[in-house]
Amino acid sequence: MRALTFILILAGLNLLVWIARGEEYEAPQPGSYVLPVIKSAADGALLDPDGKPVSLGELTRGRITVLSFIYTRCKSAQACPHATGVLMDLHELSAEDAGLAKSLRLVSMSFDPGHDTPERMRAYSAIAAERGSAAPWHFLTAPSEATLQPILAAYGQAVDRKKNPADPTGPLNHTLRVYLIDRAGKIRNIYSSGTLDLRLVLADVRTLLLEANPSHS
Repeated sequence: MRALTFILILAGLNLLVWIARGEEYEAPQPGSYVLPVIKSAADGALLDPDGKPVSLGELTRGRITVLSFIYTRCKSAQACPHATGVLMDLHELSAEDAGLAKSLRLVSMSFDPGHDTPERMRAYSAIAAERGSAAPWHFLTAPSEATLQPILAAYGQAVDRKKNPADPTGPLNHTLRVYLIDRAGKIRNIYSSGTLDLRLVLADVRTLLLEANPSHS
């Protein structure tokens, strides 16, 4: 519950920062640029919040997907909570935009399966529970470290344990990575802590929508 409260507070702070930085940053006009294909999004065997097997490949195709690697114990403001806050903002926006809700998918995948069990991810998913008209938001974990590691390697997501497991920002070192994946399962952008901005992600999503439907440009 404390983790969810922290994320909700941070999401509010993200919005304030977005407003405050409005004069400093202007997102590119959707459709005015091209997002090159980086590589194919990797598959992997995961678990949903009910403990049922799910294929990551099935959740990175058919819709435009924003995939975030997280762990729920992370308290570093510019890491997992920031990523989850941006996905939450996208989720809220999609609840008010039927076209976005129909075309977008959000995925939060934990790289801490020993702690982030399906039950834990179910509790974490409460942040998305009250927006039924929004884009689907999937909360996933791995059944084991052995299953997890090939997925992390394929996406280039670095994770290791801190020397101090009681570190107040959480026990894991990791880089922030959020992936934009097109309907064909191709990664089209990778956001870091320095580039993960709601306005840019939304412009990129709309650029991919226009790419698929050029008559709407």
